[in-house]
Amino acid sequence: MSVIPEDKHRTVTDHGGSLERARGLFPDAPLPWIDLSTGINPHSYPHPPVSATALSRLPEPADAARLAGIAAKAYGAPSPAHVVPAPGTQILLPLVMELVPPGRAAVLSPTYAEHARAAALVGHRVRETADFGDLAAADIAVAVNPNNPDGRIMPRVDLIELARTLGKRGGLLVVDEAFMEVGPAAESLAGEVEGLPVVVLRSFGKFFGLAGVRLGFALAAQATAARLAARLGPWAVSGPALEIGIAALADRDWQAAALRKRVSDLTT
Repeated sequence: MSVIPEDKHRTVTDHGGSLERARGLFPDAPLPWIDLSTGINPHSYPHPPVSATALSRLPEPADAARLAGIAAKAYGAPSPAHVVPAPGTQILLPLVMELVPPGRAAVLSPTYAEHARAAALVGHRVRETADFGDLAAADIAVAVNPNNPDGRIMPRVDLIELARTLGKRGGLLVVDEAFMEVGPAAESLAGEVEGLPVVVLRSFGKFFGLAGVRLGFALAAQATAARLAARLGPWAVSGPALEIGIAALADRDWQAAALRKRVSDLTT
């Protein structure tokens, strides 16, 4: 287990995804670029045109509630009250880390670097570890399932046991399921958020190939979800993101076709 240096969180890690930066580094590279740095589906959801009012008016609370309902059904959360829509999961990270008073944070690594950085930013002493067992000693533990970058899968039963262990000390488990749409759905903790001290993060942009929409979700117990929603404040998700998210998450036919295409791509 390694301790994060005090100054590591001061600078954002280069996570890739910027073709402009890549072109600057390799100006003579052949085109077109194929970006493998972010795990974003290159076959984007063909969303319908965004309405004029989505751009000219403040987002309606009823639309945010509708999105939460559709997301709850799509992800398997107990109810819409357990779902917090946000302008991307990135914005949620420090808010989730603040749910536990500053203490010991453990991040199962190697993984997405922003979890450790967000924990450090709000005052946690952060450790990265490759040993799942080390997470049990933390006040807040983070596991990405399926993991980025190695695809590691953690069994649901192990995560539930870990959450219960943390909960005995007032701790919290954060499970980032950004890639669960293409992972084993049976290992998701989305349906367990009311009964366990756990926050599940779900990304919209990766599977639907619409990262620029900036949309993500926290799934949590109702009291925790309400706390996170209050921290985000009104109009957290833009009108265009609401419309696109509602359409895409309700389109089960497209989702099924996208999964079939993934299997086809992997076997050809």
